[in-house]
Amino acid sequence: MSRYFTIFITTLLFSGLFHKAWGQDNKIVPDTIMINGDTLIMLGDSLIIKEEVKQNYWKKGGNYNLSIQQVSLSNWAAGGASSFALNTGVNLFANYKKGGRIWDTKLTVNFGFNRQTERSFKTRKTNDNFKFVSKYGRELSKGFYLSTQLEARTQLLKGYKYFKPANSEMEDRDLISDFLSPAYIQSSTGLNFQKDKDGFKLSSILSPFTGRFTIVANDSLSQAGAFGILPGEKVRPEAGASLGASIDTRLMKNIEWKADLNLFSNYGKFGNMVVNFNSALRMKVNKYISTRIETVLIYDENVFIKQDDGSKSQVIQFQNLINFGLGLDF
Repeated sequence: MSRYFTIFITTLLFSGLFHKAWGQDNKIVPDTIMINGDTLIMLGDSLIIKEEVKQNYWKKGGNYNLSIQQVSLSNWAAGGASSFALNTGVNLFANYKKGGRIWDTKLTVNFGFNRQTERSFKTRKTNDNFKFVSKYGRELSKGFYLSTQLEARTQLLKGYKYFKPANSEMEDRDLISDFLSPAYIQSSTGLNFQKDKDGFKLSSILSPFTGRFTIVANDSLSQAGAFGILPGEKVRPEAGASLGASIDTRLMKNIEWKADLNLFSNYGKFGNMVVNFNSALRMKVNKYISTRIETVLIYDENVFIKQDDGSKSQVIQFQNLINFGLGLDF
């Protein structure tokens, strides 16, 4: 008798617990199984496969900018000239990081021109540069990498020096540069320090093993021995040491600053530096409108710039651009 009473009480208890569990928001806890990284969920007689979200090791993006200025004058008492100016550029990047490996790549292309109808040569370019940088590194310790970097710089169209010959009112021009004339290719291997935290990215690479190649593909410029190459040659190789540094940071909510510096010294004339400095300050008005202030500074003792008096000398090359217009991030 006591045995049947015990079975009866046990049945009531399990039945009560079952109805309590079922009646509480009608929740059913599914069974889960892991197979080769995929999660299998058993819900009643149904099988739901939930794939694991794979980590993305790439970070890609870029920016496009465009500014246009147009002035039209007709019977204007104050004087002046009608003109049209355009400046545009694109910046792209693709960065990879997994474990102790990094691979950072950047491409920058800028072009601009202005046109005045009353000049002898109406259309003249104001901005023209192409720059590609790719760096691969393996981590030695936290923040320090053994890296190899490849950098290539050139321009897209011909460049001219404009002048007025003596006793002439008409302008003339001399060809001073062209596509791949010059072009600079620099390969460097060394110690790279890199820091990327809270919107601040700093990278510097010191390389005692750097190869630099100056290319002059244009025949007339090559024959003239432009940009430090031997007359008639197309390529000038150099071996030396280099220091490269770049910074990418957000100064304020809508203000970003990017800058890079590259120093190279030939072992044959160690201490004489080739300097390339680029800076871009971007101030966003809204999602589509922004102001850019770009500065470029170059010094190369092998480049002689023709002056107004006809002489050629080693000087600092300086370019400054202020653009207000369309700016798109992607």
